[in-house]
Amino acid sequence: MKAGIVGLPNVGKSTLFNCLSNAKAQSANFPFCTIEPNIGVVNVPDKRLDHLADLVKPEKVIPATVEIVDIAGLVKGASKGEGLGNQFLGNIRETDAILHVLRCFEDDNIVHVDGSVNPLRDKETIDIELQLKDLESTEKRRDKILRSAKTGNKEAQKELEVLDQIIGALEAAKNVRSVDFSEDDRVNYVNPLQLITDKPVMYVCNVSEDAAVDGNDFVNQIKEAVAQENAEGSM
Repeated sequence: MKAGIVGLPNVGKSTLFNCLSNAKAQSANFPFCTIEPNIGVVNVPDKRLDHLADLVKPEKVIPATVEIVDIAGLVKGASKGEGLGNQFLGNIRETDAILHVLRCFEDDNIVHVDGSVNPLRDKETIDIELQLKDLESTEKRRDKILRSAKTGNKEAQKELEVLDQIIGALEAAKNVRSVDFSEDDRVNYVNPLQLITDKPVMYVCNVSEDAAVDGNDFVNQIKEAVAQENAEGSM
């Protein structure tokens, strides 16, 4: 599995990458410290594997691994190429899952690309840019099959219905993973698009040491926002 670490510039992505992979990616107090993606491979601990190894006594034990990719920071307008947008979005598309890092601590000594700490705003910025990029991809696919659908091609007509469903969700600022598709529609029409907002996501709140155990108000805001999104997606 390949997981990409994403977020605004300078929110702690490379620091998280270094913690997970024991790598030495550069981490500095200025935006776009990371340009080319850093890649690390992490072994997945599994007691079952250790037990099997004790029983079988193989010559070599190879655990499952996760490839972690530290991706350059995203800024508003990335879907139109701002900052390192096109490169950033291309790197995300190649991953299987997303680790979305949000800055949830105040510190005047650490710059924020938008000038203030507001993780809900930061989350929305990333979500919107990813949704806009998915919208662009889906509309291009729709334009490509529209003529076939108009000639009566049943397969194209069915795909057109699914594409319109995706476009409607994205235009309503919803992520594709929150849309309820039938299994056939997902396998035949949604998965081949490799949409960014269809990938599973884990939100990682970067907090101060004092809030490491119980979190803080910023973390609670993110929890509430994610819970609301999940509730709307299950309706």
